Amino acid sequence: MALRLPDMNRYQALEKIVGDLQQGEVIFPASVGISLKIRRLLDDPDGHLAATTDLVKIEPLLAARVVALANSVAYRRSGDEITDVATAVARVGLRSVQTLVNALIVRQLAGAPKDDRSRALLVHLWEHTAHVAALARLLARKVTHVDAETALFTGLIHDAGNFYLLSRSAEFPALLDAERAEGEEALEIAVHRKVARSLGLPSTVLEALETIWQGYVSSPPETLADTVALAKELAPVASPVVRLANGREIASIDITVGDEHLTDILQSAQEEVHSLTRALLF
Repeated sequence: MALRLPDMNRYQALEKIVGDLQQGEVIFPASVGISLKIRRLLDDPDGHLAATTDLVKIEPLLAARVVALANSVAYRRSGDEITDVATAVARVGLRSVQTLVNALIVRQLAGAPKDDRSRALLVHLWEHTAHVAALARLLARKVTHVDAETALFTGLIHDAGNFYLLSRSAEFPALLDAERAEGEEALEIAVHRKVARSLGLPSTVLEALETIWQGYVSSPPETLADTVALAKELAPVASPVVRLANGREIASIDITVGDEHLTDILQSAQEEVHSLTRALLF
């Protein structure tokens, strides 16, 4: 007798999903389609701010986040509060708009969960993601000195596989189980890898993600992967996706950066990080 999908345990569900992904392309929720189209248009090297503004206006949620980002402490160095998309795009720049489009794509990967448990998990996971991205940008500027916008982008994209798995939870209810069995971590990473590659991410980001998924971080942190991995450890909202009990955990550290300690850097930039996190909460 064939095993009904709802009767599968979490390991079996992940195994089935990985098998499906290996045989074909990732099928994204319909809502991702428009955002992917916007991203392709924004990737046009001949694009300019006026065209970008028109594209942003296509997606109201994206437009709202661009304005919020422009008014965040991280980007609002001076001047009055911005209330229109054109001025917001000019302030944050094309790269930041592209990053927000990718953030929207990741958020949309989960689809529209219909049950309370899935919806709550989606909100929690996105809050964690926003905190990681905001902290990664700060750590890049103040600690590791990698490109700050790339760190922000990588922080937003690092959990894309988990958002995709949420979209499959109606088919495989066991995916919502908190317990992790032996062997599931490798299957989860396989999902992360397939989804990330399907999104057409840059090779430097893909390489960093591989290290982040494994849970490694150097001390002191130096690379893009270290930056995001440390941001994950420092995020005040922990990921709702529980890792294996015997999995690798990143130890809390307080490194010295010049004449400052990491805790002092985080404290002094608390308002900036909070403001940016709120701007990223779709």
